[in-house]
Amino acid sequence: MDGGGVSADVGRSVRVLIEAQPSAGVMFAATPFEPQLSDDSPPRSCSAWDGVEGAAAAGPERRLTLLALRLAILEKAASGLGALGFIWATVVLLGGFAITLGRDDFWSVTIILLIEGARIFSRSHELAWQHQATWSLSAAGRSSFRLVARSFRFVFGLDTGTPKSSTSAASGWSWRLRSWGFLSRHVGRAFYWLQLASATACVTLSAVRLVRQDFGDAVDARTNRRSALDIFYGLALAEALLFLAEKAVWEWEVSHCRLLERVASECHLAGAPGLLAIRRFFYDAYSRCVDGSIFDGLRMDLVSFAEELLVEGSHDEQRIGVGILVNVAGSPRLGDAALRRVGTSPAVMERLVEMLSWKGAAEAGARASAALVVSKLASKKRNALRVAGVPGAIESVSSLLYASEECNLLRLLIIKKLAHDHDNCSKIGNARGLLDKIIDFSAIVSASSSPSTGIVITPSRAKAVKRSLQVISMLADTTGSTGKQLRKEVAEIVFTVSNIRAVLQHAGGHLELQRLGAEVLTRLAMDEDAREKIGSTGSVVSILLAMFFRPGITDEADRVRVEAGEALAMLALDSPHNCERILGAAPAIVSRLVEALSDDAVGVGAARILTNLCAYSAGGERFTELRATVTSGAATVLRNVMTKKSRRLEVSLGLAARMVRLMGPNELAHHLALAGVSEVDMVNRLVHVLAWYNNPWIKVPRIRRFAVELVNGMLGMDSSSPLAELMAAAGMGRELRRVAETTSELECFHVFSGSAGVSRHAVSLCALVGTAMELMGMEAGGQ
Repeated sequence: MDGGGVSADVGRSVRVLIEAQPSAGVMFAATPFEPQLSDDSPPRSCSAWDGVEGAAAAGPERRLTLLALRLAILEKAASGLGALGFIWATVVLLGGFAITLGRDDFWSVTIILLIEGARIFSRSHELAWQHQATWSLSAAGRSSFRLVARSFRFVFGLDTGTPKSSTSAASGWSWRLRSWGFLSRHVGRAFYWLQLASATACVTLSAVRLVRQDFGDAVDARTNRRSALDIFYGLALAEALLFLAEKAVWEWEVSHCRLLERVASECHLAGAPGLLAIRRFFYDAYSRCVDGSIFDGLRMDLVSFAEELLVEGSHDEQRIGVGILVNVAGSPRLGDAALRRVGTSPAVMERLVEMLSWKGAAEAGARASAALVVSKLASKKRNALRVAGVPGAIESVSSLLYASEECNLLRLLIIKKLAHDHDNCSKIGNARGLLDKIIDFSAIVSASSSPSTGIVITPSRAKAVKRSLQVISMLADTTGSTGKQLRKEVAEIVFTVSNIRAVLQHAGGHLELQRLGAEVLTRLAMDEDAREKIGSTGSVVSILLAMFFRPGITDEADRVRVEAGEALAMLALDSPHNCERILGAAPAIVSRLVEALSDDAVGVGAARILTNLCAYSAGGERFTELRATVTSGAATVLRNVMTKKSRRLEVSLGLAARMVRLMGPNELAHHLALAGVSEVDMVNRLVHVLAWYNNPWIKVPRIRRFAVELVNGMLGMDSSSPLAELMAAAGMGRELRRVAETTSELECFHVFSGSAGVSRHAVSLCALVGTAMELMGMEAGGQ
């Protein structure tokens, strides 16, 4: 031992080590009665392994891009041979042998060139028409048709200067859209069959001329002409066969093997809209492979495709994009990587947030999908900061909290995830009307329901109430001045406590809701004014006591009892009025609290409640009753001091210190005898506690204070008692000096908000140590 860590080379300066050590025995949940350290972990650094992971986690759409690559190779090979054949025919045959060609060869070459020209023309337009045909009115909306419809006004004779009525205009647009839908579905197929017919004719004609070899018997240039014709017909035949092979592969994979349908199913893109999106993705990949490098399509995936639609697409294409994204983000294998990519794209984040504020029933699906993606993004702290950093993000979430039941749940989920960050809590509190909306959802019945009707909590309503209470609890648990302001604002809303009271009273079949309701009251009661408002609200104290004393059958029921005890302890802290309300809530309350000291589940809560009752009810009307009843459990408390550890030991020391103050001169010896503990054993136990906890510990921040208070109480009972000599002989003086040298602000507060103290003790620990030293007849600096 180094006497509390006093540095030997810095005179009388003090170095205090505050250790965050785990509690022995049963692990308890974090409460406002102990400070909490930040659990933020540093973000994982990006490395080359991320790229390996992304490559290994290729999605099902990879098969489509590979098919597009194979088709593009055949297409480009066929196009190359066709271009070579065209050049050969125009330069060599028609240029060099035009007057020497026979009639059959001349017309064969001419027909083949015309056929190839028609095929090239139809090929250049087929993909665009098929691309357009992937969007139907129901799946992609009308935006894709407007541009083309305007181009066809002159052709259809609709661009006249004569004004029309709204009815005739609407019917005209309906007719045009139906006509364009028909064209977009059938023109592409017409080009497709034209290409097949052209290629088939080219194969037939080229093969016939190559087999016959009747190129004429002209003497001049006879040998070169024959070779030139063989080369041309060979090129034409090879080009047409490659094209037909490409079409065969396309039909086999797409039509026979139904590759698009299988990929859509594996990507969870169900229904016609999902299949249309996959078809559009495949056409885009194929177009990129054909128009640019054959490897351009390999760089595509559904995430980049969805991002492109969201950022650059029309209003209706954005709906398709967010539908793709929500399915990919929900994939267990690909979801994390997809969300990581989306989270690094500010344009996509802004678009998703913007979609949250879309209006109209037709946009409900897109709003829900955008909300689901944003909720998944907000699960990661870095992404949550980016979402909240989008201008108007909190307002977008707030604006449609009453849109639909599904959207309400998703938006509450988004707010809940955003509230994990301190700065976001401040933004949520500053958003106009958002706190009121959140608290409205904590009501288990709607405001329009009759109070006389039976209360039935539907599963959807229970989920909304749960998320609302979780958000309120997180806001009330915010640290610093922001948390203080949020607790004040939440408590000032007149529906807050009454809604929570209804949850505690009527949600008996939903233990999680009751636990969350009690947790919210505990957090709000950290504010002194809110503490009085909660206590003065009818039946709140009685309901909490009923929950606290309710027999715990399951672990979940015990958690509800523990939280109710925390709420009661917080309400009784520094509040004589609430102490009186607890004492007057039901008969024999103190006796039942004393009995609960032996309950492993709620013993800590019972000790805290009794400690606060003893501290702030002394001298009142109930003092005599309280003194007699509380001291009746002194033997149990003293045994706990001797046997318990960690938090149970801390609260037992605090209660024992309060009980000793209520005892007469000889009562302590009597209760020690009932507990089977001698004065020597108790003194040695206190010395051992101070020696073991030689520095402030976060899990039990008041244990040394309570131990010193108990020492003062024991020494102050009877000046003629030999306790002072026993303590001096046991080394109490040395331990008290060590406590004085290692005191910390950590030991000066009843309650903590994160790592900040909220309610300070009236007497400092140094003053308590000085009093103990004085009662022992020792000087603070001497032995």
